[in-house]
Amino acid sequence: MSRSIAFREAIREAMSEEMRRDERIFLMGEEVAEYNGAYKVSLGMLTEFGSKRVIDTPISELGFTAIGVGAAQNGLRPIVEFMTWNFAVLALDQILNTASKMLAMSGGQITCPIVFRGPNGSAGQLGAQHSTAFESLYANIPGIKVVSPSNGFDAKGLLKQAIRYEEDPVVFMESEVMYGDKSIVPAEEYYIELGKASVARNGRDVTIVSFNKMMKVALGAAEELEKEGISAEIIDLRTIRPLDWMTVLASVQKTNRLVIVEEQWPFASVSSELSYRIQKEGFDYLDAPIRRITAADAPLHYAPNLVAAALPDVPRTVKLVKEVMYQLK
Repeated sequence: MSRSIAFREAIREAMSEEMRRDERIFLMGEEVAEYNGAYKVSLGMLTEFGSKRVIDTPISELGFTAIGVGAAQNGLRPIVEFMTWNFAVLALDQILNTASKMLAMSGGQITCPIVFRGPNGSAGQLGAQHSTAFESLYANIPGIKVVSPSNGFDAKGLLKQAIRYEEDPVVFMESEVMYGDKSIVPAEEYYIELGKASVARNGRDVTIVSFNKMMKVALGAAEELEKEGISAEIIDLRTIRPLDWMTVLASVQKTNRLVIVEEQWPFASVSSELSYRIQKEGFDYLDAPIRRITAADAPLHYAPNLVAAALPDVPRTVKLVKEVMYQLK
């Protein structure tokens, strides 16, 4: 049986179902317990699991992340929530220098099965210090898997997979503006393997790749292009590391054109890596240069007109697709 539930409910179900199954799993972070989560993701979890497994922390990201990493290396399976990934830079030492490297440094003796999760990227008028998209930064770290889902169905399946089966650290990036979005999610248990992109829409003329909330832009562009007779195939990466560029390549072999839409800054971004992979392995299939639309190469300002100018949107994505179709008038 399937039902329509909000993105935040899908995340909550994933955590709760796994916590009921395994007493080693616990949730910790700022306001996750008494306040039911800053975005109400953990609503009711303190009542069900108690204060030893749903733990409010001080406003000290480095401190509570270190506790989670230590717990993971000693047999527990923590879920560490950051109120926003913008705050997690304070804990980067633990994520980069300890969690990601311990397996290699211990000669394979010490694993770190921990999930770091929370909202990522822009949520509107929150200013430069609260609006960064971090997928490419964390994907640049060997030893870490990076997940960035676009809907509740994927979010639940991927998060359950990360909590239950992954023995290495997983960075799980949500979107604050998607927490209320509804998705059809099965009531039955399911898991989604990390590192597998999905074809969100079939098409024949051009491949558009995206992830997280920029999937709304990609799908919106596909609808507009369809009105003009251009059939766009939409690929949702879902996982940034490992990167499923083979699914993208298979699509490009069919459409011969590739446009990438992402919220990252352009330099050393996800689109940079994906473009390299596709041109290296699929050059002979390309009938046009790979193009991309990213966030502006600048801090995101507060003013709404500057936010709109800085982030990808449907009209600019449509224009870019027409350029690779050589259909601009």
